[in-house]
Amino acid sequence: MPEALVTVRTVAGDLAARSEFPLDVVDDLRLAVDEACTCLAALARPATKLTVTFAVDDDRITMTASVSTVGPTTLPTDTFAWRVLTVLADDVRVLAEAPAGHGEAHRLALRVIMDRTTADVPVEDVLDDGPSTERAEPADLAEPADLAAVAVLHDRRPETAGP
Repeated sequence: MPEALVTVRTVAGDLAARSEFPLDVVDDLRLAVDEACTCLAALARPATKLTVTFAVDDDRITMTASVSTVGPTTLPTDTFAWRVLTVLADDVRVLAEAPAGHGEAHRLALRVIMDRTTADVPVEDVLDDGPSTERAEPADLAEPADLAAVAVLHDRRPETAGP
């Protein structure tokens, strides 16, 4: 199943890129799909197939991945993998299906939704307080359009003569 993860991740990225999603959403989707499929693979029955479907619309991409499991299984939500998945995706759902009859396999699925738009990250979380960055005080900013002026990077390389 690990060899299938490369293909699934590539398909996810290709679908998002062809639908002109922002590059950061494309990258997050690739990582989220990989994480979701890896989580499911760890709980899958031997020789089971990983089934993955994608639904793309104007505002979002929905990926649903599922596997057959050996018993009534739930996905652990207290792991680092789960945390990574929920940070990358806009919505994550665990779906479980009980077997139709005695002795049949349980089905476990993850639904991951990525919205076209990404949440705005506060400027303070992006900027570094290091020596090469100057910060403007909030009172110095006239409008939100001036946020680009918050940090000024200085080129500290020695000046050289032209060619």
